[in-house]
Amino acid sequence: MSPTIFRERGYRFYFFSREEARRHVHVFCTEVEAKYWLQPRIERAKSYGLSSQQLRRIEEMIREHEDELNRAWRRHFGN
Repeated sequence: MSPTIFRERGYRFYFFSREEARRHVHVFCTEVEAKYWLQPRIERAKSYGLSSQQLRRIEEMIREHEDELNRAWRRHFGN
């Protein structure tokens, strides 16, 4: 199960249900993807096929939705 948290500017922000416990979010858009840690701070874990400009935009969106992402994580994973 991979619940979508939100979609914005063509990107899908979602969680994988069976993955590591450290809080993070995955981002996907037409054959490119990234993973960002949400704790202890927002930080890119890895990315594939994204330009530096796209990565900056994605990080901005994550920062704008940080509270929403953390609430969704707690609802989904219970911690």
